[in-house]
Amino acid sequence: MSSGVLNEFSEVRAEPRDEVHYRTRALRADRRSLPVTVVNLSANGLMIRSDTDIAVGETIKVQLPVAGQMDAVVRWALGGRAGCQLSRAIPPALYHSVLALMRG
Repeated sequence: MSSGVLNEFSEVRAEPRDEVHYRTRALRADRRSLPVTVVNLSANGLMIRSDTDIAVGETIKVQLPVAGQMDAVVRWALGGRAGCQLSRAIPPALYHSVLALMRG
């Protein structure tokens, strides 16, 4: 395999994520509350862990400090983890405040 192919598949995210460990709640479309732990974050997405299965394509509302409730679409889910794309970016002026509170 050429190094060009390896590089093409080694970086699948559009932006780096910051590692966090933040327990919060998410709301499903049917308004059921779901405990989740956010394990990484960027201005446009996050990865969560949950004991409850979450389906690819599902939209959830995740409660974040400072930014408030954010809609997130599940892009992948595997083994209790789910990668989500936020439907609107966390504003740059708020991102570092959100991150600081999530890192506690």
